[in-house]
Amino acid sequence: MSINKELSYREFMQRENGILHSPYEKELEFYSAVSAGDIGRVKELYTPLAVEGYGRLSADPIRNIKYHLVITIALIARFCIESGMPMETSYTISDIFINRLDVSTTEQQLSDIHREVFIEYAKRMQKVNSGKAYSKHVLMCLDLIYENIYNGIRVQELAEQLGLTPQYLSKLFKKEVGTTVSEYIMSRRIQAAENMLKFSEYPPLDIGNYLGFSSHSHFIACFRKYTGMTPKQYRENYFRMNWTREE
Repeated sequence: MSINKELSYREFMQRENGILHSPYEKELEFYSAVSAGDIGRVKELYTPLAVEGYGRLSADPIRNIKYHLVITIALIARFCIESGMPMETSYTISDIFINRLDVSTTEQQLSDIHREVFIEYAKRMQKVNSGKAYSKHVLMCLDLIYENIYNGIRVQELAEQLGLTPQYLSKLFKKEVGTTVSEYIMSRRIQAAENMLKFSEYPPLDIGNYLGFSSHSHFIACFRKYTGMTPKQYRENYFRMNWTREE
């Protein structure tokens, strides 16, 4: 059946059976409420994915909900990026929830994920909106830092990619973010090291090398400065503890 024939047939059957898609304006209002951090309004507009009113993407009920949920998560992620959430943060949250729904097997599990994802984004957007919005150049700088956190990137390279002088970028970044570019990059590297120490089995020496520290002693000194512990102590205290408990 051609697309035109199938389109005409489906539209006819949907009208005959009273099956309509969720109004476009309502969807836009919902996504806008999430990106604005308006949790109260988000809860008012929330519609469970299991109810009729969402198009049929699969004959299998569970798969049908999963498809719609992936679309919802993708759109929320992009709306939040447009409203100021760092791109890497938004996409990573999206990946986390899509990975969860991929292994879910019941409507209840998917329904829980649906509610959790919009609340998570809305809460984070409250924090984004409560502070001063970053300029386009600073947002692009933050994205470049995230993209190169394991490769290492310097202020000079960031400035060149953004078409700015290092002096101007440094001044703009400090004014808006409240810290220097170098300090911010180091804090992100230490955060990455914390995650690897928690959730991987790589030894601290390999983690320091992977994150581009000049020596193991340099890695230890920087890590202790930011966390108050050596990498070894941090692993002993936190290794995989978050895998077995709810936050």
